[in-house]
Amino acid sequence: MSIKVRYFASLKELIGQATDDCEFVSGMTVQDVWQKLLPEKSMPANILAAINMEYVSLDTLVKDADELAFFPPVTGG
Repeated sequence: MSIKVRYFASLKELIGQATDDCEFVSGMTVQDVWQKLLPEKSMPANILAAINMEYVSLDTLVKDADELAFFPPVTGG
């Protein structure tokens, strides 16, 4: 099973790429995907995640063919 992972804004620069593909096993959460793909990088505080363009919590389970996106916290003025 696999999912597409996308990194946006400053996370793209931090990681050095915009996309990744992740092979996963049933029962993996959003946070598990980060840890599998980026074991040497701590997940930034207040990171936002979305599955198939809907915001989700970090303990949400991913499913085959999902598109998972990570965003830095959004600020505005």
